[in-house]
Amino acid sequence: MKNDVVPVQIRGILPANSGCALFVGNDEKVFVINVEPQMGKTISDFLRDAPKERPLTHDLMQNVFKGFNISVARVVITELKNSTYFARLILEQQNEIARKIVEIDARPSDCLAIAAAQKRPIFVSQSLFNQVEDMSEVLDRINQSGEESSD
Repeated sequence: MKNDVVPVQIRGILPANSGCALFVGNDEKVFVINVEPQMGKTISDFLRDAPKERPLTHDLMQNVFKGFNISVARVVITELKNSTYFARLILEQQNEIARKIVEIDARPSDCLAIAAAQKRPIFVSQSLFNQVEDMSEVLDRINQSGEESSD
């Protein structure tokens, strides 16, 4: 893996004014990606391995990938332009003849949902990681207030 990406995880999902705030990061820094409420629920369900009555779109994608012997290698959140995040879904297909790697432009929320569903690694470009505001203290305060209220 090149040094131009930073490994991260989904550190928290919280309701926000117009959707859900996904806290993404590592021990060094955490930043927020805002997503639609339903996407926040979908990602949360995948992280918790919650059962579903019917397959969702991301489940369909997983089944198609499986049918063509395609695996998700990783997802990379690449940049932020005009308050919009961009990401790449890195897919790998291998058979007895060759190995093929394909990068697909995708919404970060879709990439994070697929990564959560398949327990695949999430990365952020180093330049984006350097650019985003650190929200670690905010997430820590939210987690502490949640722990206090549950006692």
